[in-house]
Amino acid sequence: MEASEQNKSRVVVIDSLQSWDFYVTQATTQNSPVVAHFTASWCIPSVTMGPVFDDLASSYPDLLFLTVDVDEVKEVATKMDVKAMPTFLLLNNGAVVDKVVGANPEEIKKRIDGLAQSTRVSLA
Repeated sequence: MEASEQNKSRVVVIDSLQSWDFYVTQATTQNSPVVAHFTASWCIPSVTMGPVFDDLASSYPDLLFLTVDVDEVKEVATKMDVKAMPTFLLLNNGAVVDKVVGANPEEIKKRIDGLAQSTRVSLA
């Protein structure tokens, strides 16, 4: 995990409710928005969004990108009220500010753009 902690533009794989809470809390402390991809290995649209999500993570170094396999970490999916895959949650200060359900790369990029710009404005 050292590489992902040193380089925020990489996607962090969440493997427990504790790691979810740790990264969201850390991001909130550092004033960094979070983009979370809720996925499942059996869901073809989720799997096809993986590389797109990796590319987005490289494009937005100021945001923290997390991926959660809903079958492996059911507690996080339940806590965040995720019912369909793929679901993308955008969080700011630990709270969900936007949600995209489905594999729609253009819409997700547009929403992440909006989150990144609103964060820059609020920090200025």
